[in-house]
Amino acid sequence: MITLGIMTLTMDSEQSYINDIACHAKECQMEVFRFSPFLIDPHTLMVSGRKYHPMDQSWVECECPVPPIIYDRCFYGDDDHSKQCMPIVSWLKSRQEITFLGYGLPNKLELYHSLKETLLSSYLPVSQAVSEPSIIIQKLSSIQRIILKPVNGSQGYGIYYLKKNDKTYQVKTEKNKEIITRIFPNETKLLLWLNTLLKKHKYLLQPYLELTNNELQPFDIRVLLQKNEKGGWVERGRGVRVGSTGGILSNLSAGGSVFPFNTWLKTIPTITAEYIRQELNYILTNLPSILEQEFMPLFEIGVDIGVAKNGGLWILDMNSKPGRKVLLQTQPNVQDVLSRAPLLYGKYLSQSEETERKIYYEKTLSH
Repeated sequence: MITLGIMTLTMDSEQSYINDIACHAKECQMEVFRFSPFLIDPHTLMVSGRKYHPMDQSWVECECPVPPIIYDRCFYGDDDHSKQCMPIVSWLKSRQEITFLGYGLPNKLELYHSLKETLLSSYLPVSQAVSEPSIIIQKLSSIQRIILKPVNGSQGYGIYYLKKNDKTYQVKTEKNKEIITRIFPNETKLLLWLNTLLKKHKYLLQPYLELTNNELQPFDIRVLLQKNEKGGWVERGRGVRVGSTGGILSNLSAGGSVFPFNTWLKTIPTITAEYIRQELNYILTNLPSILEQEFMPLFEIGVDIGVAKNGGLWILDMNSKPGRKVLLQTQPNVQDVLSRAPLLYGKYLSQSEETERKIYYEKTLSH
């Protein structure tokens, strides 16, 4: 029987999701084994982990060969454990006998530079690397409002809104579901703060886009795309995330709320709604193939789309290891579909020739 290996940095992450997958393994004629890359013996390719036993619905500790099909759910941070695991995962992705469901995406800046030459370029906010605080000051002098994002960020962590007033500078961020605002009285004070910030992480700069509703709440559309049991891309669903009034994030981790997409669409003029629907379908139809032409094969993509006041759409983020909260809150009936999807696609890969997946893999680690 084919084994799907689910790889996480720790053995207690995403317990509910992985349990749901395992519960559907038998009906998909698959086995499930979960493990951490840190526990792999590189000489024997054996790894300690837990195998799911469907008879008594339990996980049993055991040592097994590294599974030939791997679902990578590793989320890396700046901790030592992440830094130790990243090169191990990169090494696994280079091995001919191992196939990953998806090989991940590079950081936000690499994504931007690759996609800005494609037919989706007009949907991308202009982005540039920030190497020195002076770059930020110069940009604020010309456009007054900007956004700073960590190049390797996720879940809205570390995003800052900066605004230049007549004599002062305003900086806004969100932490622990609270909006934090700070006023710098002059350029010198702001430069000191920016120096400290840029030493911690690499950032990119974008112009601030007015992507709020009538209540001044930031909002965006989250869409989940996956490959089905035949290897074709399908949309699993879409929902609208709404953040706090005056905030900058719509992420659920920042306290955002969720609404069904069609419910939200009914609140806007019919002509605008139809325009948004058509534009969204255009983006979602073209994005997966473009990403796979630029990078390596993927299994799933979480896409965040911002909506401007005039109905124009902006691709805000693309995630190769998306969460499922938005869909499960707006379309709970898709839970079983989402749980079976990695198994069915893994089964498809095991029965098809995937040698073309083993090309340039160095850009595949996604933070």
